[in-house]
Amino acid sequence: MNRIVTGIGALLASAAPVLAGGIERAPQSLAPLFENGNYAELSFGGVNPSVKGTDVAGFATGDVAQGYGFFGLAYKHQFTPNLSGAIIVEQPFGADILYPGANSPVLGGTAVEVNSTTYTALLRYKFDNNFSVHGGIRGSHAKGSLSLRGEGYGGPPVPTGPDDPPGVSGYDLDIDSAWGVGWVAGVAYEMPEIAARVSLTYNSPIEHDFGMKETFTIPGVGTVPVGNDSYEVKTPRSWTLEGQTGVAADTLVFGSIRWVKWSEFKVDNFVFPTQTGAELVEVEDTTTYTLGVGRKFTDNWSGSVSFLYEPSEGDTVSPLAPVNGRKAVTVAAIYTMDNIKITTGINYTKLGDATLGVGPSGAKREVADMDDSEVWGIGVRIGYSF
Repeated sequence: MNRIVTGIGALLASAAPVLAGGIERAPQSLAPLFENGNYAELSFGGVNPSVKGTDVAGFATGDVAQGYGFFGLAYKHQFTPNLSGAIIVEQPFGADILYPGANSPVLGGTAVEVNSTTYTALLRYKFDNNFSVHGGIRGSHAKGSLSLRGEGYGGPPVPTGPDDPPGVSGYDLDIDSAWGVGWVAGVAYEMPEIAARVSLTYNSPIEHDFGMKETFTIPGVGTVPVGNDSYEVKTPRSWTLEGQTGVAADTLVFGSIRWVKWSEFKVDNFVFPTQTGAELVEVEDTTTYTLGVGRKFTDNWSGSVSFLYEPSEGDTVSPLAPVNGRKAVTVAAIYTMDNIKITTGINYTKLGDATLGVGPSGAKREVADMDDSEVWGIGVRIGYSF
């Protein structure tokens, strides 16, 4: 039963979270910390999204979301019967959006790329009454770039009225790589006799002090520098409540509720919002619900199926994060042989329809509607206990 529990926790961190709210790609899971004894794991996989729609001029946007791969590493060490620690390497935040230039005159050429890797060091102390506490520090290394193109971003350099577009077509932003540091803290309660565990974990915001280079590409003029300075960007805080329990012989149910304060994810610089009156990216807070069931079939094989729901938030979303709500199903197979555990999961996500808007908050100008979007993902996690 314990192999099912830990295998499912590993799966949810590898295959299920694709194109979540904001730019989240993984939920910063602490599953390795709850493995028995000493433990090491490697995870990897790939995601193939299809995000498309129609701009306000009636042109198809084309598929704007690019596929990506991911990897993760983790090591957990049991120092004493009560004290353990773990080091986790993962890629929780990222974006790879490109509106094909030959498709939409409203958004064609707009692009954003964000890459990040986090390194988390944790300690967990387990009391004799089944309660435990865990916490540690998290370092994040990130970089990015974006380009704004098309009539949706056209107009005068500074809006003259509430319905005017921001007037920043041709804008390019290059964000140098930088480190940021945050912290993690949580509590858990376990009942091993029924494979039950409930945990609550808080992830603090992580502040990065990025060097940013801003330029405008103007037809007939060329590239004009407009800003080159250091600005602070904060990745959002989050709360994650997870639970699981055995309900029958070799069967358990599990679930989670995750809240992310995306509204504090702001990218401020010389042009945004100082010159335009609009945020570069505005993202609503998200709450994600997961519910599933796992079953052990033989001594070597077990499996699970889980369902995920993230309701849409707000009326419009940014063209740089064209996702608003999702429903997903993940099917997993877990094979155990001696001290080795291999988890393979396949995920299908149906993305909610999204209306894209640009401009100042409260006066956004609709530029496109995204519909019939979906994501396929596959993840593999190899764990070794010793």
